[in-house]
Amino acid sequence: MFSKDMQYRAMGRSGLKLSAISLGGWTTYGASVKAEDTVRAIIRHAFEQGVNFFDISDIYEKGEAEKAMGKVFAELPRHELVISTKCYWPMSDDVNDKGLSRKHIFESIDKSLRRIGTDYVDIYFCHRPDPETPIEETVQAMSDLVRMGKVLYWGTSEHTGDTMRAAHQSAREWLTHPPRVEQPQLNLLARKRFHADVQPTTAELGMGMVTWSPLASGLLSGKYDEGLPEGSRLWRSENLRNAYLTEDARERVKRFKKVADELGVTRAQLAIAWCMAQAGVSSVITGATRLEQLKANLEALKIKITDEVSKKLDEIFPRDLGK
Repeated sequence: MFSKDMQYRAMGRSGLKLSAISLGGWTTYGASVKAEDTVRAIIRHAFEQGVNFFDISDIYEKGEAEKAMGKVFAELPRHELVISTKCYWPMSDDVNDKGLSRKHIFESIDKSLRRIGTDYVDIYFCHRPDPETPIEETVQAMSDLVRMGKVLYWGTSEHTGDTMRAAHQSAREWLTHPPRVEQPQLNLLARKRFHADVQPTTAELGMGMVTWSPLASGLLSGKYDEGLPEGSRLWRSENLRNAYLTEDARERVKRFKKVADELGVTRAQLAIAWCMAQAGVSSVITGATRLEQLKANLEALKIKITDEVSKKLDEIFPRDLGK
């Protein structure tokens, strides 16, 4: 559904337009949010407010996120949705049920399409690089899915500049479809690799970027200023907790509050707006466990990141911060 309040951006040098804010299913739908009515309310409101891009992966709760979101997609006009999913991570103990081999890619897309309840996905991501599979095998398999109509565009996620260039080089050699979009992590606490490697490489190759974790798993919202709330994302995940919940990060987030307060917005809204303002970003993937959270996130569209605001944020969160 087109909305005059939503921004729509080209996905790199492609004709596909994505909503500047999108909705993802990581650790939420089918996981912390299992009530169908809640999932439906969040997705339908996002759609009604102009969100057209919805991001999933087969690994999210081993397919449950695809099923949960797919039920709601069935109630919406398919041609107005941009649906993505991913493959790479092991889905079972079988030796071939992982990675980016032709076998795993072909079998994974069919399983994902059945779970989502659609004939095709708009974007299919290689969820991580696979050092065990030759890049030309992956490129040819993804390109064949494009030719078959099961995938319209394919992309990479958390790839390096070198692996993205290798994929494009292979596509040129085989006269076939290159990846059109990269999905990197980007937030004020994780900037280093984005600025040094991902952003310049995608610009060079004409790839769009759809970024994930704009709130650093909620840390940038101020949720963890005073401790670790039970049931929160960092409470549930030791890996995320170890990656983000440091005393240095907590102090930076507290200083961040002053900048947000001066603008009359929340830290979460400012963090999302900052991600949207980075050159080359096509869409910022957000998560929401409650309808109110989604509504608040969408307010980020109204925030303008001026040079003055950008300078203040750079002082708190330097460009070489994080991985």
